[in-house]
Amino acid sequence: MKSRSLTTWIVAALFIGVIVGFALNKLATPGFNQQYSADISVVTDIFLRLIKMIIAPLILSTLVVGIAKMGDARTLGRVFSKTLFLFVCASFISITLGLVIVNLLKPGAGINFVAPADTVVDNVATAAFSVKNFIAHLIPTSIVDAMARNEILQIVVFSIFMGIALSAIGEKGKPILTLLESVVSLMLKLTGYVMLFAPLTVFAAISGMIAERGLVVLLEAGIFMGEFYLTLATLWLVLIGLAVLIVGRCILRLTKGIAEPALLAFTTSSSEAAFPGTLKQLEQFGVSNKIASFVLPIGYSFNLVGSMAYCSFAVIFIAQACNIEISMGDQITMLLILMLTSKGMAGVPRASLVVIAATLTQFNIPEAGLILLMGVDPFLDMGRSATNVMSNAMGAAIVGRWEGEHYGEGCHGKPPVAVVEMAEPEPLKKAG
Repeated sequence: MKSRSLTTWIVAALFIGVIVGFALNKLATPGFNQQYSADISVVTDIFLRLIKMIIAPLILSTLVVGIAKMGDARTLGRVFSKTLFLFVCASFISITLGLVIVNLLKPGAGINFVAPADTVVDNVATAAFSVKNFIAHLIPTSIVDAMARNEILQIVVFSIFMGIALSAIGEKGKPILTLLESVVSLMLKLTGYVMLFAPLTVFAAISGMIAERGLVVLLEAGIFMGEFYLTLATLWLVLIGLAVLIVGRCILRLTKGIAEPALLAFTTSSSEAAFPGTLKQLEQFGVSNKIASFVLPIGYSFNLVGSMAYCSFAVIFIAQACNIEISMGDQITMLLILMLTSKGMAGVPRASLVVIAATLTQFNIPEAGLILLMGVDPFLDMGRSATNVMSNAMGAAIVGRWEGEHYGEGCHGKPPVAVVEMAEPEPLKKAG
């Protein structure tokens, strides 16, 4: 199935899912709709399991190959420092943008939420950020265990060490490098087969959600959802605009190219589902394999800008709903805290809610305010996932540009000079 055809099928499945879900919600009984949602979610579970089945070996192989091809530790350090700097800036922009818009629009004003003293929010564990816990989650005790649990951050750490070591042993490492390059090709081909199930998965996820919850959920929280999606739209414009300034107008080709993986992330609420497609689009755009395969996995751990914007937006929203005034100084402190705590979000179930819950307790905002988010969080997660995909793709293209790569017409910088081999001159013939 060609990429354009797959995108068409995904969009069609999205609209059909909304229509079927809405019809069931209006015509069937609540009991039937709950059962339908539970039964058809099996399709989504199967697809996400298939994605998780390939994500660990794909990240491991692509990242190790990318690092090994960089050649030396100096190049690796330079690319890593540029990547880290870029992602820290993106984090700062996203969290700040969330704070600015929520203060301007005040979506929580007038709600007057009163939290019952004995309210407990289920399935959300609150834990204060600590360096010890972060490092414990960062360093794997076993790469097999990390891959079995799809701990992306731990896989990235192991892959960095393995790639450096593979580069250091030189000729002895070439057979392993060749094997891993074959694994990359194999996993990308396998990804193509898995993606054939994407339209059916989109239909199942959307129809089940609408059938059980109904469009009324969207209408009741429409103001909050609309203003948060406005925040995400503004974030898209800012990040793409910065990419245009740094890379050039050609970045718009990449924006168009990642529409399919971003749409898949949106409909499945999973950034992981979009990883293979994003990697493919980056390489088609012109980002070298060594840059794309290095920056993208790190971005999935450190550059979840959609989730970070949501954390700052949601915390202030809950404070407004509870009529709690948060001073500008406290909000700056909150920004710095979220800059740290958000870096441990990768691989944590319901990570955004966990980070929000921990932040609420640090600023004496009732944790029960999470109730205001629970009903619409699945719909908001869709936008966050798509935004994470866009940001990581822009990040990889920018790092590649900083490393001197050129992506064709409309890009800044000079294209590489082609080396033309001169034909040897024919021997001169003697006159007469």
